[in-house]
Amino acid sequence: MAYEGLDFLDIDSQLSEEERLVRDSTRALVNTEVLPVIEEHFENQTFPPDLIPKLADMQLLGPFVPEEYGGAGCSYVQYGLICQELERGDSGVRSFCSVQSSLVMFPIWKFGTEEQKKHWLPKLAKAEAIGCFGLTEPDFGSNPSGMLTRARKDGDSIVLNGTKRWITNGDVADVCVVWAKDDEGVVRGYLVEKGTPGLTQRAIHRKFSLRASNTGELIMEDCRIPASNLLPLSKSLKSPLMCLDSARFGISWGALGAAMACYESALEYAKERVQFSRPIAGYQLVQDKLVWMLTEITKGQLLALQAGRLREQGKNRHQHTSMAKMNNVRVAIDTARTARDILGANGITTEYPVIRHMLNLESVITYEGTEDIHKLILGRDITGLAAFDG
Repeated sequence: MAYEGLDFLDIDSQLSEEERLVRDSTRALVNTEVLPVIEEHFENQTFPPDLIPKLADMQLLGPFVPEEYGGAGCSYVQYGLICQELERGDSGVRSFCSVQSSLVMFPIWKFGTEEQKKHWLPKLAKAEAIGCFGLTEPDFGSNPSGMLTRARKDGDSIVLNGTKRWITNGDVADVCVVWAKDDEGVVRGYLVEKGTPGLTQRAIHRKFSLRASNTGELIMEDCRIPASNLLPLSKSLKSPLMCLDSARFGISWGALGAAMACYESALEYAKERVQFSRPIAGYQLVQDKLVWMLTEITKGQLLALQAGRLREQGKNRHQHTSMAKMNNVRVAIDTARTARDILGANGITTEYPVIRHMLNLESVITYEGTEDIHKLILGRDITGLAAFDG
């Protein structure tokens, strides 16, 4: 019997019943609420707003946050499986949940006061508030330690000046987690609410990637916030990097979802497309491509699962996350390109999801640490020698 599906090594047997339930329910949501509309939103450069309350109803926002703060108290493998299925729909949908969860709720949960947690986390979990993560600047992406944004203490207030760019949800966020250097040059996190005088939230348009995702910039010009909006336990650059580590973990699963969608599309197409009197799936070169895709996706699944188990056991290191993000996004983007090749000219149309995933992955391979940066992180870890400053 010919192999069908994407669990060639029966990885399902390594998942608990609860983990499979979370994955399958998220997949059902994507099948019914995302796939029928995502191509139109991608073309129109819009995020499907009707999807947001449905994500919240299924507790897909901040799922690993404790229940006392509005989260679902999920395991990290469950979170990874959620990301996988969301990105199987579209990277923009997974990015929305990833930012809300790992880059907004996570820092408030880990670095905030009890008052900040109780005020913001339930709202964010219910999608009554949308958040964003302001770290990247026009001139500082891979080197966040060089950030120019400053936070100056002024009595009972903090005055922020600086610009953040390429911020998912930046133009629509109700609360922005902004990272800035204080008077002593220490990187700390601050909660900046929409409508604060001196804050401008501006959309970035004319994108060819992540079109079904809101991307913006934050401009702060003498933006005055209460001193109580400081996340007090954020005390160095390590704090935002901890948030990025959580986000990268989700991406390492999410990218596999995009790869799965591309592989399934290519496999189905190859079995139906007839050239020279036979389906192209019967030709050696096409089979070579399909086998490569399936093998690399399977290896990526095992890598993501083990990274998740280590995280749950408290044994994870950020280098593990770098390996998973680096490898799985590379696998995904190469799978998308290979699938596009199998589909031929049809691969560039919205009739199939491949070109959309391929374009999205051009952003995913860059954000949350480029492939080169993750190689340098791993290189330093295995040799003990830093090939870059910092």
